[in-house]
Amino acid sequence: MHLVEQNSRVYALPCLDMTTYQPNPSALARLFFYDTRSAIFWLLVRVYVGYEWLSEGLEKLSDPLWFGPKAGTALNGFVQEALHKTAAFCPPGPAECYADVSNWYAAFLQNVVLPHVTGWSYIVTLGELAVGLGLIVGLFTGVAAFFGLFMNINYLLAGAISTNPQLLILALGLVLSRRVAGYYGLDHYGAAYIRRYKIGRMLSSY
Repeated sequence: MHLVEQNSRVYALPCLDMTTYQPNPSALARLFFYDTRSAIFWLLVRVYVGYEWLSEGLEKLSDPLWFGPKAGTALNGFVQEALHKTAAFCPPGPAECYADVSNWYAAFLQNVVLPHVTGWSYIVTLGELAVGLGLIVGLFTGVAAFFGLFMNINYLLAGAISTNPQLLILALGLVLSRRVAGYYGLDHYGAAYIRRYKIGRMLSSY
């Protein structure tokens, strides 16, 4: 990624080989996903989404049913509730039943999550904390937003609605705007350090 100044505006554009073709983004896409003027907007989105994940992670961290001697108990209950939302548990009758959880995802929960529910409980807790902290401080913003989006998708597939649709949309926006979403964060300073480090290694090799 490199910064380009054009008409007194700064854009964060990816470094591309001259032979690589990339369509020219529209003015609106350039404003939201490349122009650092939108960085303050993405900062607000980033902190809000990060706060939601961090709050959930801290709540689980202090709950022994999620993280502690009884870890896995709460997640086991969540999975069992999701399994009861499949078509197999539709009430008998002439009315058509619409299952909230697909059979393929129920199979994943039964065969992959339940046998290792304690480990998954720790992974979910630490994952929510990592995503929350990463987004709030703006470190590896695109990666943190991607894993937050991934968790939102899994919660939705398990039949848990809550705020997951809204957070998923915001996380998708952060992934698309990753070049500027971390401008007011550690990503901005980290990118400068990496550039200096790479240049330093290149110079020292000669």
